[in-house]
Amino acid sequence: MSSPSPYRIPIVDLRAQYDKLRAEVLDAIEAVIEEQQFILGPAVKSFEDQMQKLLQCSFAVGVASGSDALLLALMALDIGPGDGVIVPPFTFFSTVSSITRLGAAPLFVDIEAESFLLSAAAVEGFLGERSRTRAGQTTDSKTGLRIKAILPVHLFGQACDMAKLIPLAKKYHLSIIEDVAQACGARLSIDAQSKFAGTAGDLGCFSFFPSKTLGGFGDGGLVVTNDKQLAQKIRLLRMHGETTKYHHEVTGINSRLDSIQAAVLSVKQRYLKEWCEQRVQRAKTYHQLFANRGLLGREVIRIPAVPKDGTHVFNNYVVSVQKRDALKQFLAHESVQSEIYYPLSLHLQPCFAGLGYGKGDFPEAELAATEVLALPMYPELTAPQQELIVDKVRAFYRR
Repeated sequence: MSSPSPYRIPIVDLRAQYDKLRAEVLDAIEAVIEEQQFILGPAVKSFEDQMQKLLQCSFAVGVASGSDALLLALMALDIGPGDGVIVPPFTFFSTVSSITRLGAAPLFVDIEAESFLLSAAAVEGFLGERSRTRAGQTTDSKTGLRIKAILPVHLFGQACDMAKLIPLAKKYHLSIIEDVAQACGARLSIDAQSKFAGTAGDLGCFSFFPSKTLGGFGDGGLVVTNDKQLAQKIRLLRMHGETTKYHHEVTGINSRLDSIQAAVLSVKQRYLKEWCEQRVQRAKTYHQLFANRGLLGREVIRIPAVPKDGTHVFNNYVVSVQKRDALKQFLAHESVQSEIYYPLSLHLQPCFAGLGYGKGDFPEAELAATEVLALPMYPELTAPQQELIVDKVRAFYRR
């Protein structure tokens, strides 16, 4: 058994979710155990079909983790040494490490101040200033790298402006890999059509880490696409590049979604729409409480917008605040857990020092890293709990 949280209000309460689903989940797990097909068994195929139908895409391939989903997507596009991928510096580590693991280079472009998402305007400026296109290939005039793809991150549950990024990708002959690790269930609008995040680009990469909007009982991931050849390549690469047993066409990796995880996710996926709606409602409650307490525009610099078109499902509820670190410490003392996503922009991480970036290169990402704080957010979070959280925030600033 896991030890109970030391916080009266944790950042996410998985126990509360499990208590409601216990019987369904245990039945699903027992069915896998009875079948004794733990590797790419019927449970995995069933979940892949379930996600394909939900997301209205052509192909869905289960993999071992969200990090592997990104890695496999890049591998499927033959991205490697000499290639560059446009990516925001304000994201989880694996978004960028998946690029560098293949010998390719991240080409960082700054984020939007309001949303923390990759700025389409900044991408357009970067490509307009530094790219050179010849014979269908785009090159970075500064580094000499072949620019192969854009990797937008749908951060904290909100979708990037794909309507602006897709035309840029087409103009410069670039692929798009969507990082949907934190936005399963979010929607975006393309040509007046509503699509699920992850289905607008060439490949969409999902994580089912337990704390996500759709989370398993461990690691798990998914790659989705509408391209049959890319889907076939992902399936090949996730199995060591094996065509028939012990015969390998390419060098792949071992990255298969576990059957027990797939069974758990199949149960939870049926509740995803409801849970996303509940997250949005709790975001609205936070908004009302912050406004009523007179904190907005002062100590609380910014709260996330609640769009009307389903483009934010609040995987996290992230605010920008004054005296962020001290507030986090105060909330912890008051038994309210909060988290910093993320305390150091990736272009300043020691492991990426060799890329040549420095402080001041991406001011919006660097500013966000000093101000962001994620507050508790999950469907089971109650209104009294939210009121207590915001009152604690107010108490800190009124000391």
